[in-house]
Amino acid sequence: MMRVPQPIQNLSLLSLWCQREKTIHPAARWRDLMLLKEENQELSEMEDKHKKNHCFMTGEKSTQAKKTSRKRARKTKSKSNYTCRQCGKSFNQKNNLEVHMRVHTGEKPFSCQQCGKSFTQKQNLKVHSRIHTGESSFTCQECGSSFTQKINLKVHMRIHTGEKPYTCKLCGQNFTHKNNLNSHMITHTGEKLFTCDQCGKSFTRKVTLNYHLRIHSREDCFTCHQCEKKFCHKLSLKNHMRIHTGEKPYSCPQCGRSFTYKPSLDSHMRTHTGETPYTCKYCGKKFSQKGNLQTHIRLHTGEKPFSCLQCEKSFTYQRDLKQHLQTHSGKT
Repeated sequence: MMRVPQPIQNLSLLSLWCQREKTIHPAARWRDLMLLKEENQELSEMEDKHKKNHCFMTGEKSTQAKKTSRKRARKTKSKSNYTCRQCGKSFNQKNNLEVHMRVHTGEKPFSCQQCGKSFTQKQNLKVHSRIHTGESSFTCQECGSSFTQKINLKVHMRIHTGEKPYTCKLCGQNFTHKNNLNSHMITHTGEKLFTCDQCGKSFTRKVTLNYHLRIHSREDCFTCHQCEKKFCHKLSLKNHMRIHTGEKPYSCPQCGRSFTYKPSLDSHMRTHTGETPYTCKYCGKKFSQKGNLQTHIRLHTGEKPFSCLQCEKSFTYQRDLKQHLQTHSGKT
């Protein structure tokens, strides 16, 4: 006679998890808890399966058990996928779908009691809280710097190893951080994606826009007494004053030409080196100056920023507008 299967013992998995809680990293604890819950549920289902679906005399499934298995399979299949109606992403558990929906709704139900910052997931709040508690679980063996997250330590280690995993496909320059690569890419396109909603001035980088916004929000800015232009830092005003004084402290070592600002010297040096870091995203043509790229892009976009005030005709280039104006003045 076939041996009767012994009922599967339901281990106290959650109790085991609680005993390990103090020795495991929070992210691992959360992941383990989810896995243990699923494992506990599977064990319970397997125990029911052996109790209800087997004949304890023969060890074989009864007819009723077979029907129940087919019914349960259909039920499990219908409930195995919870799909997001907004993006189509599917999840095995309803709770995971509910957490995912916060991406679309913007809901952040977990708030830090010390600074008020909110998060979509409780685990992210726990990680953030270490900033206030000073808890640092990950320490650099090279310099002793501590970090609250393992990924931050991993990124930090690139300072010591010299690793630069992010490479610009256009010019081959390597970067330590991805956001540095993203900022660099703008030098090729010349795009100014960040616009001040108060004065309309645009910038290539968000950090530059944030710096600019201080002019509108602060009253203690430094003002140029000659042109009334405002600056957030005294050094910026000092550099600006060169426009009025004519000071040009930056000289080209190859031809001796002088410039007011260092970026102007850097731009000039490309005429000697032949470097062309600015690439047209439409046709791939390269330029040594950002302004030349921006002018070139108008050929692709059809932009005509120079308009005649007399007949409202527009032109791609300023030189074409000047030539057109002669038709109104009678000059040839």
